[in-house]
Amino acid sequence: MGEDNGASGGVCWGATGSSVNRECGMHQDAGKVYRIVVRSELSERYAAAFEGMEMEANDGLTVFTGNIVDQPHLYGILDRLSGLGLELLDVQCLSEGTEDDVATSPPWTRPGN
Repeated sequence: MGEDNGASGGVCWGATGSSVNRECGMHQDAGKVYRIVVRSELSERYAAAFEGMEMEANDGLTVFTGNIVDQPHLYGILDRLSGLGLELLDVQCLSEGTEDDVATSPPWTRPGN
């Protein structure tokens, strides 16, 4: 407990090489906008399992974007994705949700790519 687990720059790396941005600093009920990317194109029938998240599927990936109110909410979504057997590629906190966030994000997480 209390270890950095080798993470640097505020990013925690998961077992599959996915990352979770710790700099987002979720506190109380403020919530933050997150972008979550998984490998696989999910159909619209899965949207109900991720209520409140926008879902875009193309080029073999599905990108979820939406407001996450706290850590338990984030982990609940990640647990649902894991339960579906999906490979988690990326988790990004878009603190302000600005165009700059999109421009500096990896290409596979940008809307429309």
